[in-house]
Amino acid sequence: MKKALALIVAVLLLAGRGETVAETSALWNEGISLIPYPQEAVLGGEEFVFDSEVAIVLDKSAGAADKFAANDLSSRLKQDYGILTRIGAAQSGKQIVLSRSGAAKKLGQQGYELSVDKERITVKANGEAGLFYGTRTLLQLIQQDREGTIIKGLKIADWPDISERAAHYDTKHHQDKADYVRSFIRDLADYKMNMLLWEWEDKFAYRSHPEIGAPGAFTMQEMQDFTRYAKQFHIQIVPLVQGLGHVSFILKWPQYENLREIPASNWEFCPLKDGSYKLLFDLWDEAMEATPGSQYLHIGTDETYELGQGVECGCKAKTAEIGRYGLMQVFVKRCFEHINGKGRKMMSWGGEYRPEEKIKPPKGLITAEFGSDPNVAKTAREAGYPVWVYDPNPGIEHLFLPYFYRERDEGGKQVEGCLMNSWKTDAPAALTGLFDGMVNTSWDDSGLHNQVWMMSFINSAEYSWSGKGPEPEEFIDKYFASYYGPKARDLRELWMLYNEGSYYYMDTFERKVWHWGDVGKTHLPDLPRGDAIEYDPFWNRRYAEMIKRSREELGKMERALAICSENGSLGVRHGYDFEVFTTIGELIQHTARTYIALSDLENAITQAHRARFVSHQQAYSAFEDAVKIIQGNLKEREAVFNNLVVVWEKTRLPKGFSTPEKKFFHEQDRARHFAFRRADMTYLIYDEQLLELEGYLKKLQDYMAWYKQTYMQGS
Repeated sequence: MKKALALIVAVLLLAGRGETVAETSALWNEGISLIPYPQEAVLGGEEFVFDSEVAIVLDKSAGAADKFAANDLSSRLKQDYGILTRIGAAQSGKQIVLSRSGAAKKLGQQGYELSVDKERITVKANGEAGLFYGTRTLLQLIQQDREGTIIKGLKIADWPDISERAAHYDTKHHQDKADYVRSFIRDLADYKMNMLLWEWEDKFAYRSHPEIGAPGAFTMQEMQDFTRYAKQFHIQIVPLVQGLGHVSFILKWPQYENLREIPASNWEFCPLKDGSYKLLFDLWDEAMEATPGSQYLHIGTDETYELGQGVECGCKAKTAEIGRYGLMQVFVKRCFEHINGKGRKMMSWGGEYRPEEKIKPPKGLITAEFGSDPNVAKTAREAGYPVWVYDPNPGIEHLFLPYFYRERDEGGKQVEGCLMNSWKTDAPAALTGLFDGMVNTSWDDSGLHNQVWMMSFINSAEYSWSGKGPEPEEFIDKYFASYYGPKARDLRELWMLYNEGSYYYMDTFERKVWHWGDVGKTHLPDLPRGDAIEYDPFWNRRYAEMIKRSREELGKMERALAICSENGSLGVRHGYDFEVFTTIGELIQHTARTYIALSDLENAITQAHRARFVSHQQAYSAFEDAVKIIQGNLKEREAVFNNLVVVWEKTRLPKGFSTPEKKFFHEQDRARHFAFRRADMTYLIYDEQLLELEGYLKKLQDYMAWYKQTYMQGS
């Protein structure tokens, strides 16, 4: 199975490109899993072998940022490799030299030069960020061999193709704990991402409108602390507080219903009401205060499905006058004036520049979602607008991401996965020199654990930094070696198993909800009735294909869980991920067992039916088997779900929880997100709950009691 899955991955990645497997890079040929791949790298010279202690040498004039880079490098060397360091002026013996002088001008402020020889590792940079990024590269170059801990002799000159590289961090349906947020920031910094675009919705405790913040939301002080913490790692936190659309977290509150464009929808503000702006400006002003030093504020403003349809508020009449795009610009321009006046650059998903429209957005507006095409970007730039590339949406699949392939259309047609889509967008964009920034999104619609998104974030880091970096086939192997370490085993296979398993899970019990239209309905087997144990045997026939898939999925999840267990026991880096992956595998496995249990349940009822006029005891025993099947399945569901919650809540606050001071207010929105069907984590098992197996069990037990009383009193 392992070889077959690896081959499938390679074929899917290269399908349609008329290529054989791409030639691997010089560094990867030497076992160096450096991400992002540098612009220039030349191997040669003697390797640097670490002694038990090495010196880290800084410029005499080193500032606080450079000292932080040195101290963090020192800490990581000790933590990851047991290497002790002493930081100070030039000393005898082996040294790591971090210097802000002598670097080439072409490197800019984020670039660096790194050279390695027998006695010295030298990192040179023009700017604080460049010196820090040089230390991130240094850490990834370290290898273990017979000589000990080494870095091969080489020279690197490196700089980014795209200056702003953003990870969109969507916490609309969950809230991570503070320690996790800090570890996430560090992980992004390791791969030279420099922006955290944080869509926090109600996970911030707004002082001006305290009802909007959810129980346990981060305070102003906590957000400011995160911002300062991230800045040390050369990441700016940019708040994304939705405006116009996506605002159910605000407009669900009764006191703000008057600000809706459509009274029945909590999804959109009316852009013609002054109250909409007063409320949003209050929230945005606090968001800016919470992120000191950030250059940007993102106002969302996408998916405005009903924009221009409001009759009473005048939006429909205004749309007839200036068009829907014009109405959007009414909103965008007023927001831009406020945010720009506060010294921030405004970002949004909507309101993009359109050459064919007479009404134009304000100069300086940054929209990422519609500018990825180089021709569109060139036109927008020539018109005076900044342009960012939007890394294609990785997906809203359940449990796991479609890294290697996606299913589309009826019949599960397979198309390229999100890694390939990202590479095909980011790499060409980076090489054009047109783009000021890149944003990779992680939509929380389906409630994935944030660690599931890491490969997507780091894939974008690879190709937004250097558009000529190695192709996805190499990136996959590099990512596993870099993020999880050289001990990691069989992770390509695991990713493929979960890529497949995610689609299996989505196909079960109608989880695809409204987005996919008519997806059928799973019913329970028929209950026995009457004194002859009559019933309608349909279940195994109707769901034969899903039963077959479920049996196959059991074997696949058994293998997936074995891989998770092995990597956990090997002590790989980011070992917590394999706890999360284990819970995913167990949930898929339980889902498969549920289908098999329902098959067995109907078979047990069939046995009771056949035994009715043979032996009352045999019939009753078959009913008892049916009860055990149901009870066993319900018990397993509870155990699997409870364990998942325990594991996920190691890094998260309880989903939708309330405090003695504040109750969480849950109201679904227009988008009907999978993860927000329920306030708590039961969104993952809601579809099984809707089967009402508990009710079926009660009815079956009532029938059994009647049957026993009627036919078995003397037995």
